[in-house]
Amino acid sequence: MIALNNFSFDFGGRRLYDNAQFHIKEGEKVALVGKNGTGKSTFLRILTNEYSLTEGSYSKPKNLKIGFLNQDLASLHFEQSIYEVALSAFETALQLQKDIEKIYDQLENNYSDELLIELEDKQIEFEAAGGNTMEQETKQMLAGLGFPEEIHDKPYNTFSGGWRMRVLLTKILLQKPDLLLLDEPTNHLDLPSVQWLEQYLVNFPGAFIIVSHDRYFLEKTTQRTVEIAFQKFNDYSGNYSFFLREKAEREKIQQAAYENQQEFIKQQERFIERFKAKASKASQAQSKIKQLDKLERIQAVEKDTKAIRLQFHVKKPSGVDVLHLDIQDKSYEGRTIIKNSQMSIRRGDKIGLIGANGIGKSTVLRIINQTEPFIGKHQYGHNVIPAFFAQHQLESLNLKNTILQEFHDDVMDKGEAVVRSILGCFLFTGDDVEKKIQVLSGGEKARVALAKTLLSNANFLLLDEPTNHLDLDSIEMLVQALQDYEGTYIAISHDRFFLEKITNKIWYIENQMLKEYPGNFREFQEYQASKAENQNQNSKPPKAITVKTPNKKSSQNQLSHVENRKLKNDIKKIEKQISEWELELENIKKQFSLPEVITDFKKIEKYQKNQSDLESKLLEYYEQLENLEKQLKL
Repeated sequence: MIALNNFSFDFGGRRLYDNAQFHIKEGEKVALVGKNGTGKSTFLRILTNEYSLTEGSYSKPKNLKIGFLNQDLASLHFEQSIYEVALSAFETALQLQKDIEKIYDQLENNYSDELLIELEDKQIEFEAAGGNTMEQETKQMLAGLGFPEEIHDKPYNTFSGGWRMRVLLTKILLQKPDLLLLDEPTNHLDLPSVQWLEQYLVNFPGAFIIVSHDRYFLEKTTQRTVEIAFQKFNDYSGNYSFFLREKAEREKIQQAAYENQQEFIKQQERFIERFKAKASKASQAQSKIKQLDKLERIQAVEKDTKAIRLQFHVKKPSGVDVLHLDIQDKSYEGRTIIKNSQMSIRRGDKIGLIGANGIGKSTVLRIINQTEPFIGKHQYGHNVIPAFFAQHQLESLNLKNTILQEFHDDVMDKGEAVVRSILGCFLFTGDDVEKKIQVLSGGEKARVALAKTLLSNANFLLLDEPTNHLDLDSIEMLVQALQDYEGTYIAISHDRFFLEKITNKIWYIENQMLKEYPGNFREFQEYQASKAENQNQNSKPPKAITVKTPNKKSSQNQLSHVENRKLKNDIKKIEKQISEWELELENIKKQFSLPEVITDFKKIEKYQKNQSDLESKLLEYYEQLENLEKQLKL
């Protein structure tokens, strides 16, 4: 489909790619990865001809249709509704629709064979251009990306930048390009929309190249991974997991070859140094100098930043009870967000707060942080020291400080070298740390604020989308740090890899109530899938029962009676089991108040696991009981 051969590209006085190769065939699904600054987004712009190569060739078909989603699109303005902006993807069909309407107007005064033939031709073209289904497709795709039909008529310019990006993504997808270029497409999507887009791309017939920091998104959608490193494009014929395994093996081989070559070079240099002044060996020494000059040097394997372990210490541990929260009502302009929700947090809870955008996740975090008014009660436990990270925290940064100065009062006691290594994990290396806060981009400021939050020695972290401006390596380091963290936290995120690795409980909002699932994110997904499957099965109409008897009505009544008896027996069994588990759960909760348990973290951990297991079983049995009782009432 496209091929770039022996190409180089200079940008801002720096060579990004040198004598590199890249190609993509029809239908290939490619992940483009690499550290920040290696030129991933720049390469996508080269493919659209926005930038021209410094050297090399770029060939592609003349009629190749490319769709490019990039973050600059958020600055575009349209007066139309979001539906009209998305529908404009069908440019040809819309023009043909206007042509057809004109022909109908002409036929009122001039009913001729020529006009009828032209009308038929236009209608065939209109259908081929997707005109018959364009309205339905547009509504379906807007809905998939989080726009309910009741807001389709709202003006595009009234939406925030993130929502505008969704509209433009809708338009690009509706255009059905031959090659789709997606630069961080999940940045402005909530979890349901990410999963919808993921499924769409799995079935997408064309080729695409994705730049993303969402590891699971790449896992699910791509079949080939290309890494930009050392100005080259390194190809791996598998998804992101395959890439990590294969890269580790390649680096092992490369490092061994590098070390062997370095030993060879040292031997030659010792010979040259020893014999260059001796007449009998001078020619050999000169020969070895020329040999070394011509030698193609093997690069050392780049230092793996994951070897740096982030550690977020707590100044002092909190009490066992971290927070008791009772939200009776939280409303905006008459619209209820959360109601009738009682939640408790215990020391060591690692909670993922998930759900669609606009459902109230950030509101809950602000309520916990005591910066959002609500009707209800909020009670922190003993020695709780909270720290809150959200986008608005950027305002608290001192714009006149350098990045290093911003950390001076809080963590410079660790030593400048340690602070620099920590900042490196948040993508600030070398002279970057001397940049003034005021010249940083929004994403860079967010990383500074996140680093300050995590280094605050707090024992209760409130994190609102902490991975938004981090690359894949930095996300893995943050995961490791949170896994080792001795305190308690709640994190809002749509990154499934992140959620799966850092949670032991899930909070979610359903029917305007805040609810808890006592397990990690993977278990919660399995629970939700099982719940959806049960609901689908229960919603199916029962199969008709044919009974061969003269008195059909009597036989049906008898059968119904048998079924009712079985249902009642099943309900009794489940109620008995629930009663036993509830008693057991009550006994476990009493253990937490015993002095010998409060002071023994291992015992606390054991009882917390037992409690979580029981709560998970109870949740499942409550669902079964509810379904059986519904059947009994039918």
